Amino acid sequence: MNKDKLIDIRRQLHQIPELGYEEVKTQAFLLDYINSLPQENLEQKTWRTGIVVKVKGTSPSKMIAYRADIDGLPITEETDYPFQSIHEGNMHACGHDFHMTIALGVLTHFAKSPGNDDLLFIFQPAEEGPGGAQLMLESDILNMWKPDQMVALHIAPEYPVGTIATREGLLFANTSELFIDLKGKGGHAAYPHTANDMVVAASHLVTQLQTIVARNVDPLDSAVVTIGKITGGTKQNIIAEKSRIEGTIRTLSIESMTKVKQRIEALVNGIEVGFDCKATIDYGSNYCQVFNDSQLTREFMDFSKTKVNLIECTEAMTGEDFGYFLEEIPGFMFWLGVDSEHGLHDAKLKPNEDAIQVAVDLFVEYLSYKVSSKG
Repeated sequence: MNKDKLIDIRRQLHQIPELGYEEVKTQAFLLDYINSLPQENLEQKTWRTGIVVKVKGTSPSKMIAYRADIDGLPITEETDYPFQSIHEGNMHACGHDFHMTIALGVLTHFAKSPGNDDLLFIFQPAEEGPGGAQLMLESDILNMWKPDQMVALHIAPEYPVGTIATREGLLFANTSELFIDLKGKGGHAAYPHTANDMVVAASHLVTQLQTIVARNVDPLDSAVVTIGKITGGTKQNIIAEKSRIEGTIRTLSIESMTKVKQRIEALVNGIEVGFDCKATIDYGSNYCQVFNDSQLTREFMDFSKTKVNLIECTEAMTGEDFGYFLEEIPGFMFWLGVDSEHGLHDAKLKPNEDAIQVAVDLFVEYLSYKVSSKG
């Protein structure tokens, strides 16, 4: 597939971002394109708003899967694109429009020119939440078509086009959402002694939460507790009965994740006593670490280093539910450089579209090698 066609697909997908398990237009677009390809080597099945496409090999002895996530984010786009999101309040601000386009480009090649072994293209919903990978992995489709190896990529705004980055072992962190609801007693602003102010309680708790990483996590380990949203109250002269804190936890070890959560619970218990209120904690979606298979990753790195600029990167605090696939299926993920001034989850993210062709060419070469070899 030529570069102009790939860019056109990306731009069409960019205009229709949809949240997890709401990717109805996205699924329809993908199915229309997949159905336009030669069908003699393809089998396809849908799972909720996702799609799984099998490319039948000529003499298969293994199956290799490529996963692309398909959902967008609840972000209002602030680019100057003439092809901005037509879904107000939603945006492909994490590059999933790129991921899908690359998958379609690679699928197009192998639909026309299959290799010896089977390939599986997984278009997965709900990566951004509530976590589609784990449920998709447990589905009847993936039990029937369970791959022997698996690979995925993620765009990286900080790297230039033509560069990829990965490493053996831990690539992305363990992650957990964090939602804390506080309920006290509302009242008139002039009579604070008759109420229990949950804005004040939430403010104290946020400050205390920032001590966890500084004082409860081994400094040789790494963890992040970020509070991204606080809501509380209804009017400037009414003491707030309720408040809500929303954030995220990131750790490089499972042990640190357990310790951080234990400390959060202890601090919240203290707030309940100190402010005479009730509190509930919801950890929402939890994503396990992305841990790259050493042998497959090193093989891929050796294969790629003469074709692109390869960087052996350090681990990142990024969260990715692709880790659930890698718990059961050997494989790896890598960063694809897209050279954007603005980062992931930014309303102004503008990845360089030249990176799409780089990724398609690399995947076609790599998967052609894999499905024609005994590796």
